[in-house]
Amino acid sequence: MRATFLRFGAPQFNAKEINEVVKTLKSGWVTTGPKTHRFEEDFKKYVGAEHALAVNSGTAALHLGLLAAGVGKGDEVIVPAMTFGASANTVVHCGATPVLVDCNRATMNIEPKEIEAAITPRTKAIMPVHMAGRACDMDEIFTIARKHNLKIVQDAAHAVETEYKGKKVGAYGNFACYSFHAIKNLVTAEGGMLIGNDAEAMKRSRALSLHGMSVDAWNRYGTSGYKHYEHIEAGFKYNMMDIQASLGIHQLARIEQNWKKRKKIWHTYMKELQGLPIVLPAPIRAGDRHAYHMFTVLIDTDTTNVTRDQFLNEMAKRNIGTGVHFRALHLHPYYRKTYGYKEGDLPNAEWIGDRTASIPLSPHLTGKDVKDVVDAIRNIFK
Repeated sequence: MRATFLRFGAPQFNAKEINEVVKTLKSGWVTTGPKTHRFEEDFKKYVGAEHALAVNSGTAALHLGLLAAGVGKGDEVIVPAMTFGASANTVVHCGATPVLVDCNRATMNIEPKEIEAAITPRTKAIMPVHMAGRACDMDEIFTIARKHNLKIVQDAAHAVETEYKGKKVGAYGNFACYSFHAIKNLVTAEGGMLIGNDAEAMKRSRALSLHGMSVDAWNRYGTSGYKHYEHIEAGFKYNMMDIQASLGIHQLARIEQNWKKRKKIWHTYMKELQGLPIVLPAPIRAGDRHAYHMFTVLIDTDTTNVTRDQFLNEMAKRNIGTGVHFRALHLHPYYRKTYGYKEGDLPNAEWIGDRTASIPLSPHLTGKDVKDVVDAIRNIFK
């Protein structure tokens, strides 16, 4: 057993991030300003998008992305049941109805045939979620979207580095939404990014992100003189701070280096965990790039008496942190009570939700850390 607890996910900051934050604090400009705009420019170049808007969470990015896609009261948005609650919650915040559909059991991503079956005259958009950093089948989703004149708002919270057929997933579709939460591949403590190629929609999103004001604070207090603002819509308080962006600038600069480290750990797990009563991640589709955000194992309850929850507790006893990504969303109390979902409605998501567990995959893991994770898992099933 390890002497110290290995956290499931912990950010790694070095001197560059720390010094950048200190410089920001000393500058006196700690909210949205030059660092945030620099981070936006760097990020949109990385993913290949025309416009980027930094916000205070991935949830904020999703909400603004849906509004930019025209989602409103009475509309429906198709969302996979295998996702975090923010994906569907933001649809509710728009006054629309999230229509939860099943996923593919092997990839955990939204199943295109389930999308087609769920479309009604009220459907406004599709929200693909690139689960754990694996790209959805965007060609099929685009074909469906074009056929029914639907917008695509990607939940790319796990997918900063993810590519589909050689291009970053954010370069596809109408809008893509990213998260920079503390356990993500790129960390700004809390934070997110909305990207898109529709200039007018992104301009409106920028205004909505700061109270619906016509001029953001950076421009209002700039060296060109004071500018009066007007509330053109009832907006939100979603803007990113320069303190957060100070972290993001350098996290983004190291993202490829960290991706390579996670890739090495991923392949070690794939090799060393063979032969155990767990289902390992499916092969990566040729031409795609996995972000290696999470390494999920599925407890094979057909061949072992160990349940998923027992596995989690046994890992904790061995000082190894784990996560669950995710329990099927339609079975959570709010979605059961509000929309009438019940057990058996979406069997693949339920099957995964009962068996899935995520194990540590951070770039700062040492060889011993990885060996400790492998040894702990082998010991549980010994």
